[in-house]
Amino acid sequence: MRVEPIPLSRCALPAHPERTVAAHAGQLLDRQRFCADVAAAVSALQHQTPPCYALYHEDAYLFAVLLFALWHAGKIVVIAGNNCPATADELAGQGCALIGAWQGRESPLASPAEVNIELHALSPADTQLTLFTSGSNGRPKAIVKTLPQLQREIDALEAQWGLLLGGSAAAATVSHQHIYGLLFRLLWPLASGRCFHSQLFLSPEPMLKALAGQPAYWVASPAQLKRLDELTEWDQLAGFSAIFSSGGPLPPEAAAQIERLCGQRVIEVYGSSETGGIAWRCSAQDTRWTPFAGIGFSRGEDGRCLLTSPYLPDASAYPMDDRIELHGDGRFSLMGRLDRIVKVEEKRLSLDALENALTQSDWVEQAHCLLLSNRRDRVATAIVLTESGLDALRRQGRAAVFKSLRRQLQRAFESVVLPRKWLFFDSLPITRQGKIDHALLRQLFALDSAKYPQLLYCQIATNSAELEFRIQPELVYFDGHFPGMPILPGVTQLAWAEHYGKLFFSIEQPFLTMEAVKFKKIILPDALIKMTLEWRDETCKLYFDLSSVSESHSSGRMVYGARS
Repeated sequence: MRVEPIPLSRCALPAHPERTVAAHAGQLLDRQRFCADVAAAVSALQHQTPPCYALYHEDAYLFAVLLFALWHAGKIVVIAGNNCPATADELAGQGCALIGAWQGRESPLASPAEVNIELHALSPADTQLTLFTSGSNGRPKAIVKTLPQLQREIDALEAQWGLLLGGSAAAATVSHQHIYGLLFRLLWPLASGRCFHSQLFLSPEPMLKALAGQPAYWVASPAQLKRLDELTEWDQLAGFSAIFSSGGPLPPEAAAQIERLCGQRVIEVYGSSETGGIAWRCSAQDTRWTPFAGIGFSRGEDGRCLLTSPYLPDASAYPMDDRIELHGDGRFSLMGRLDRIVKVEEKRLSLDALENALTQSDWVEQAHCLLLSNRRDRVATAIVLTESGLDALRRQGRAAVFKSLRRQLQRAFESVVLPRKWLFFDSLPITRQGKIDHALLRQLFALDSAKYPQLLYCQIATNSAELEFRIQPELVYFDGHFPGMPILPGVTQLAWAEHYGKLFFSIEQPFLTMEAVKFKKIILPDALIKMTLEWRDETCKLYFDLSSVSESHSSGRMVYGARS
């Protein structure tokens, strides 16, 4: 049975005191308790002078209490995307007092001894909050959301899916510090009279245990949904009234698996912090999106898609950063991004910002980042080292260098978006058109660590390359070759030479034969090896040499035939 909704402007006012608001710390808290907690926080805030507060708290109930208290106390509210030290420093530098749970910083809010305060409905014209998202220039972009904008979004969600959810509670594996979680996990259930679970569940298992079979809907992300596997409790997932996903497209194979194994058709929601909700879909077979009511599209003179929406701050058309293909049935398809903003585990990341941060190091002359997508999205980084960086690489080793760079990045970026794969170059590889060679970088990052050596450093010229490797003991070629005395097979060295030769040079001719091949010294596990490759197009020959500091281990020439 649907219950009477409560406008956001009146959510902290005493009405329907018996309704359950949140499952928090093992208790069910009703509206009477929520309103009392908000009033106590307002009473404390009224005695504090800062006009602006940066709010962060992982617990959704405590976050909600502070959010409404700040609004009712007439404070400016800034919702921080994370509680990293650099974020705290940045917001404090902008004049924001910190409130909630911040890393290594106390931000207490003392409860008054006596609360004697009467709250009134919030003024829609004077109530707003600011969220941050990555701008196209790599700097965090402030986005203001007014109370009417948030209310219109909630009303649209309730109109679309209210009957489907019924009295289900909201359970989430995504944060409310961003617009998707803020709406679906907190504001929508609060205004519609549904309960929300205050705990942020890190995976489905503890969430299902906490729900104990009670009616609920799951506010999830593509990163979490595509990691579901045969060990997932599919019968329990089948009991959800709905599963929502946002923050990036859910791979069709993941949507199909969920529908096949538990009968749930995941409801994907497309939008952004800037635009609010734009569209939705819920079929594993159809990639097209259905716009929400009131959403309109047009084309600018440059062909860019322009959005009109009731969730934007005014009637102006908003230029989209996604490529959109409109269809005759009113739906559309997403065709990729126009900028370098990516989603890593649904965390929005500017690759430009990450590169700029890396180049602040004395060790980094140039950096180029890209997103690798598989079962789990990961950031990979190609680094051109300075002289001091190269010296650190030689003296301290590859692991020490990238660990140092990661520590530097952790002040400004959440751990989940930090690079997971690293390559070091003397210069970034470029195509004949002078563009960074993304195809080559992706092939290098994709090499199987069980079959190829660890690439420490790479120097690339037009027709030559020098690669420095560590021959890791875990390579499959050492197994059984030989028992008690593992050595790298000669045939493996030849296969590597040809593989890397074809990666770096345009060798399109068929292989014919080998010349002057010599195996001079065995290669043992953990050896540091330099592979020198040279391609001579006029003779169709690939010269290779594998050597260590003191001696050559193998060398020869591979001969290729004429182009067909």
